[in-house]
Parts: sequence; structure tokens; C-alpha cells
Amino acid sequence: MTNNDIFKKLRVAHKLRDEDIIKILALVDFRIGKSELNAFFRKEDHPKYMECGDQILRNFLNGLVIHLRGPMPKKGEKKISDTPTKNKIQKKSND
Repeated sequence: MTNNDIFKKLRVAHKLRDEDIIKILALVDFRIGKSELNAFFRKEDHPKYMECGDQILRNFLNGLVIHLRGPMPKKGEKKISDTPTKNKIQKKSND
């Protein structure tokens, strides 16, 4: 399986459009044009087909993590959880 195949499958699985992928890559400061992006999704025998390199796929995956989870907290910061903890539930039931 090539990087192009992985990229295509992730695109379909997450229902991403070209603009979405460009924004995801921008999250990791990687700029790419729409025409260059479309070259990765062409058939291998197409004259404008381009092989997806490891760097592009790696940056897309890192951007996808940020897109889905949010940015990683800086060192020393605690992540604020939106889900109620056991202590919060007990305090509410005692009130």
C-alpha cells in the first residue's frame, strides 16, 4: 500500500474535502496548493499524477491529530477535562 493509497483512504474515511485537507496541513505550518494536492489523488497512469512523499503524509497525520483532538497542552499546563469526574458527580449529589 502506497502513501497515496493511505492518504485517499483517510480522506474518504473522514469525509474531507480539498479545503479541509489544506486547513489541516496549515495546522502544522505546511502549505500546499489545491492542484498539488489533487495530483496525489489521481490514478497512477495519469500524466499529472504525483507520488505522495513521507513528509506530506506525516504532516497530514500530525495535522489530523490536532484537528481531531485539539492542540497539545504546553508543558506545565493541565488539560481541562469537560467530562464530569467521580468527585464532581458526588459533590453535586450531596448538594
